[in-house]
Amino acid sequence: MLLLIDAGNTRIKWGITQLTTADSPALPAWLAAGSLAHADLPHLADELKPYAVTQILISNVAGATVRQLLESSLAIIAPGLAPDWFSSQPQLAGLRNAYLNPGQLGCDRFASAIAAHALYPGQDLIVATCGTATTVDAVSADGVFHGGMILPGLKLMAQSLARNTAQLPQVAESVSVEGIFADNTDQAIVSGCIAAQVGAIEHAVTAWRSSQKAEVSCIVSGGAAPYLLGRLGVQHRHMENLVLTGLYHAAKSSMNN
Repeated sequence: MLLLIDAGNTRIKWGITQLTTADSPALPAWLAAGSLAHADLPHLADELKPYAVTQILISNVAGATVRQLLESSLAIIAPGLAPDWFSSQPQLAGLRNAYLNPGQLGCDRFASAIAAHALYPGQDLIVATCGTATTVDAVSADGVFHGGMILPGLKLMAQSLARNTAQLPQVAESVSVEGIFADNTDQAIVSGCIAAQVGAIEHAVTAWRSSQKAEVSCIVSGGAAPYLLGRLGVQHRHMENLVLTGLYHAAKSSMNN
């Protein structure tokens, strides 16, 4: 069994699937999947114990401490099995990385782009991942990652404004906003932050459509995506577990080599 792990800045997502041939379907069939906070990483071994893991592939953008915790947990459920640590490369799984320094691209962004291109081949794409940070990336129909934008995520935006502006309350990302023009400060902050996120994505779609002179598909993923989906003024598809799906395609690609 193949264990895929997406270690993000806030949560750890994991999925178990079978990878028997390089012709496996584009979307992985998850035998099990889960998500937990960094503080709960010691419990990961308990969740994975029922599964006979034979291969592990990890995307980690959460730093060395999380890597050490993951290694400790995985040593319990798969003794002697060394995990593979996913990294951005010049080319992998049908996607060429046109970053100026390909290795500098965040491995989670690279995995998400691989997944989007694999799921929607031959289409010009904007891939928006909305988490602790929001990344908005451009992938061309011929399978080239061209680059993108990084901005603070929805919660970071709201918290930064609340903490650094006198007399503004702490604002949670879950504050509901009925319309654009809020009649109280909490909702006004959240409305502005949502508008900034949505505006970045819509601007990227418009710019990429103009550049490519073609229709553009917008793929949206990440934990904060549900707060934005109903407010996006461009056609879009919501995809969960985009990083894990990219790791799955990276593993598929390795079967051909």
